[in-house]
Amino acid sequence: MTIPDLAAEYPPYGLRLHAGDLTLRTLAEHDLLEYAQLLRRPVFEDPESPQVFPWYKTDPEIRVREALRFQWRLRAAVSPHEWTLPLGIWADGRLIGCQDVAAERFAQRRTVTSGSWLTLEAHGKGYGKLMRQAMLVLAFDHLGATRAESSAVLGNAASFAVSHGCGYVENGTAVGPQPGDALIEQRFLVTPETFRRPTVPVQVEGVTPALKELLGA
Repeated sequence: MTIPDLAAEYPPYGLRLHAGDLTLRTLAEHDLLEYAQLLRRPVFEDPESPQVFPWYKTDPEIRVREALRFQWRLRAAVSPHEWTLPLGIWADGRLIGCQDVAAERFAQRRTVTSGSWLTLEAHGKGYGKLMRQAMLVLAFDHLGATRAESSAVLGNAASFAVSHGCGYVENGTAVGPQPGDALIEQRFLVTPETFRRPTVPVQVEGVTPALKELLGA
């Protein structure tokens, strides 16, 4: 059975976002080999920085194994009560990173959270801002979100710049939940009114009634 057929049974597989040179779509089974190769490529300029994700600090083979298990868990856990959509980012047909969007009790809270990363070679090209903006177009215009929240470790200037560029405002600090050393994170909040939209159109495909029902939208 092909992925287009599976989209009828698992609606997230039909989701597609197109923005400039970027295509965002839910990672599917046939993407996982490319995803595994992506996880072995450098992501951080300084691997010892406190900004490095805990999952990235492990041996590459363990990183790949645990990341694949994580992807399978996400598929099994999607429900109106809680969901995460792991969107792969393709530029010129090549997978360069991931942009997740997630929610708990979305029907009541209308709030999404997000996380993202790009391979080191994709940094500095405007992709980080554009993929976040594309995700926000999906959340606000197509799913009916009224708030989007994010956070970044203090000192992560690049992430701060992306958030500010998308219209997020600073929304207090918190001790991050990651394992390891306790790190202070800056929280960010954006609403449809403060959202700074991209300069290129964002085309969204696959937001079907079945997908909305699955996500509580």
